[in-house]
Amino acid sequence: MRYALIADVHGNLPALRAVLTDAAGPPGSLYHLGDLVGYAPWPNEVVRELRAANIAGVAGNYDSTVATDHHHCGCRAEDEREEALAHRGYAWTLAHTDGETKRYLGSLPFRIDLRPQGGHLGGPKVVLVHGTPLNNLTYWTEDRPDGFCSKMAEVAGAAPGDVIVCGHTHKPWHRVVAGVHFVNAGSVGRPKDGDWRACYLLLELAGGEVRVDFRRVEYDIEEATRGIRASGLPTEFADVLRTGGRLVGA
Repeated sequence: MRYALIADVHGNLPALRAVLTDAAGPPGSLYHLGDLVGYAPWPNEVVRELRAANIAGVAGNYDSTVATDHHHCGCRAEDEREEALAHRGYAWTLAHTDGETKRYLGSLPFRIDLRPQGGHLGGPKVVLVHGTPLNNLTYWTEDRPDGFCSKMAEVAGAAPGDVIVCGHTHKPWHRVVAGVHFVNAGSVGRPKDGDWRACYLLLELAGGEVRVDFRRVEYDIEEATRGIRASGLPTEFADVLRTGGRLVGA
């Protein structure tokens, strides 16, 4: 079974459309891992696009906080400047996300379990979350110790051969600890690994093997940055797209 998994679109409609076009090539099922809104000016359009395509997924921290009009997006900032920009961007998203979109974001489940063999047979399970199986706020980075990964596997009820896929950090990675595969799908709309191109994950389970392929897709970044600059969002968010995650002057 093959899955195409997209995470952290963050309102970047041009990037999403490019990824959906690319993912339509290889056969498989498509799911999202949350954080559909924030940082770019198309929160409602992104949600409508995914709903029109019947793409199911889980709630990211940005989704659940916007849906509930929470006071903070739950995003981690590196310094005071980034913190201030995050607050401004979150306020913009709250003000520009319509009621129908907020209702949809509030309806997203925290977790989705996929059973490629249907569930009537033993076999691999794929667990989809945004941050960790405990919450959608914790940043599960590649350098977390094995013990942390094993704890998350225990919480998720994952056994050797199973796969846990998350997002949230905007950096793709793949590790195996005690036979469990841990994968971060990267970010479609706001990568932070130095590569501006949209990133998504092709995950294949076949014959007891797990194959992980991180796909990078070029998109019309000029359209995205123009949209940010014209929207009233912090213009620094356009710089983050161009640099693959770095604030200019930081």
